[in-house]
Amino acid sequence: MIVRIMGEGQVRLAESHLAELNKLDDELLAEVENGDGPGFRRTLQDLLAKVHELGAPLPDDSLDPSDLILPSPDATLEEVRELLRNDGLIPG
Repeated sequence: MIVRIMGEGQVRLAESHLAELNKLDDELLAEVENGDGPGFRRTLQDLLAKVHELGAPLPDDSLDPSDLILPSPDATLEEVRELLRNDGLIPG
């Protein structure tokens, strides 16, 4: 699957990694719901770092459609709240 991190580009990521990413996504969802700014910031950074660690960056000129879009590392709690669905940023 192809994951876009807003402001950074795209990463190819095996779907087998979604379960691991969902753990961080669940933490992020709880922190956003509770208004935990410091926890939110830490978990967002951890989630994006894990995507970079597990994925392979695509060239900047790649035109592949994104299967998943994640917020930029400097996104605010409010911006992420607007992106969230009932199950977080990552489906599943």
